[in-house]
Amino acid sequence: MDQTLGDLGEFGLIAAVTARLPQGPQVLLGPGDDAAVVAAPDQRVIASTDLLVEGRHFRREWSTGYDVGHKAAAANLVDIAAMGARPTALLVGLGAPATLPVRWALDLADGLRDECEPVGASVIGGDVVGTEVVTVAVTALGDLAGREPVTRSGARPEDVVALAGRVGWAAAGLALLTLAPGGDLGEVAESPLIRAHLQPQPPYQVGPAAAEHGATAMIDVSDGLMQDLGHIADASGVAIDVDPAALELTPLLAAAARCGVDPYDWVLAGGEDHALAATFPATVGLPPGWRRIGRVLAGGGVTVAGQPYRGAGGWAHFGGDPTVP
Repeated sequence: MDQTLGDLGEFGLIAAVTARLPQGPQVLLGPGDDAAVVAAPDQRVIASTDLLVEGRHFRREWSTGYDVGHKAAAANLVDIAAMGARPTALLVGLGAPATLPVRWALDLADGLRDECEPVGASVIGGDVVGTEVVTVAVTALGDLAGREPVTRSGARPEDVVALAGRVGWAAAGLALLTLAPGGDLGEVAESPLIRAHLQPQPPYQVGPAAAEHGATAMIDVSDGLMQDLGHIADASGVAIDVDPAALELTPLLAAAARCGVDPYDWVLAGGEDHALAATFPATVGLPPGWRRIGRVLAGGGVTVAGQPYRGAGGWAHFGGDPTVP
């Protein structure tokens, strides 16, 4: 029988997890004390936090502990990148039932660690507590390296709207997961779309690069492209028009449309791919990794080819089916 958290105990779990978490050079004091110490050479710290709850953001019958760790790290690290900063550290709170297998919790730690490694961030500490469902709370820290943060409020008429990363894949993967009869994924189990939902691949490096290139506004596309561009439009007091011809509709998305969904609904309203959307002055061109998908205009709101978008608006945390993210 697998060892559970109840068998191992709080401090045994903490010791087992922290032993799997190497610390980067920016960490002056890592796990093991009342708090960690992280170098802040810029004298400013970018901070963001996010929460993943079992049954709301993931299901254990679909997601391994490693998947959830990867996803929790990605959702937070990309928020730092969306400010034009470099991620440096994560603090992680884990709530879990005593019956949770220890292996699942250790896999969670491995997923967090491995997603932090490419950007040079470290998991520097956190907390564990007994709960009825698995809950993962992450706080991310980042360094601006002397740059000003790129907020949502800087877009101006005549700016170019650009996208980095993919959109629609995670939403299509979720559709495949939810429509599998009896939870049996069969031949679609290895679909890249399902992998995109379970382990998103944010384009972290292009965030700081966009800041250096003069991006006027930027956002992580976590709740749907239309909804998140709407946040830029509202904060900046502008209108945004999206060119649908500039949005990539891959053969994978087109094939997944057998689920009965217009694939453009996934592209325009699907979340959790954690792409980055930004605006740039029309005179500067776009840095590598970015592609033009629209323009900023005077006015307000977001349109598609000059017309109101009639599809789903994006994810809402206090609406919809609470068991399907």
